[in-house]
Amino acid sequence: MPAPERIPSRSMSSPESPRDTELLARGELTVRGRVREASNAVLYCSVVHEGREAACVYKPVAGERPLWDFPDGTLAQREVAAYEISEATGWGLVPPTVLRDGPYGEGMVQLWIEADPDARLLALTEDEEAGEGWKAVGPAQIDEDRTALLVHADTPELRRLAVLDAVINNGDRKGGHLLPAPGGRLYGIDHGVTFHVEDKLRTLLWGWAGEELPAEAAGVLDSLGRSLAPGAPLATRLAELLTGAEVAAVRARVEVLRATGRHPEPSGQWPAIPWPPV
Repeated sequence: MPAPERIPSRSMSSPESPRDTELLARGELTVRGRVREASNAVLYCSVVHEGREAACVYKPVAGERPLWDFPDGTLAQREVAAYEISEATGWGLVPPTVLRDGPYGEGMVQLWIEADPDARLLALTEDEEAGEGWKAVGPAQIDEDRTALLVHADTPELRRLAVLDAVINNGDRKGGHLLPAPGGRLYGIDHGVTFHVEDKLRTLLWGWAGEELPAEAAGVLDSLGRSLAPGAPLATRLAELLTGAEVAAVRARVEVLRATGRHPEPSGQWPAIPWPPV
């Protein structure tokens, strides 16, 4: 028997991307290890189907830690919902993600992405303002007597992710959840704490707060609004993963972004930056 074809990490904007979700959904899943620094059970796996093989992440629902503000056993569904929204934008910012049964029960399975170790998306500077190509987030405590300015890269890909986070109400956009892949592609991962009906946006990507949305983003939001109409395929799919109130809240957030035409600003009612930030 020939060795399985290993597939590279890529987004669903690739022409072969439907094969990726089929591989993840139908392939034989084998646990190879565990990502121990994660707060919930995150298992590194291989998946093989019809001569194709890939590395992936498997997060079983049984391994989710209860959260005070989210219903138990729903984080995997929220990860899949974030992927569905990402696909609807056409930006391919979330790796292929499916909900399926696995060795430890139902869970989220997502294509593994190898990050580019040389890419820099976040930095600390002792300057008072962000330099060219960077956007300021805010002061960060270095030690008891010293602070620095936390900045993030000013790139179209990162700005798209900021818009996506506003739509899905991401409460946990840490630095470690940003995966710059070789070739300039950017992915966001760990979307379990999303889609709450209350404003819980916590992110390191506040550099564009209050600024006018790019024309590209405005067009995507217009299309997304139509895709979220009751009875539309995306709305129907989200209803399988989220509550009715949560789907309605997604529509409302899209409409607010369309109406204001601007990136959201911190509400002041919720910590604006996740902890730990990285």
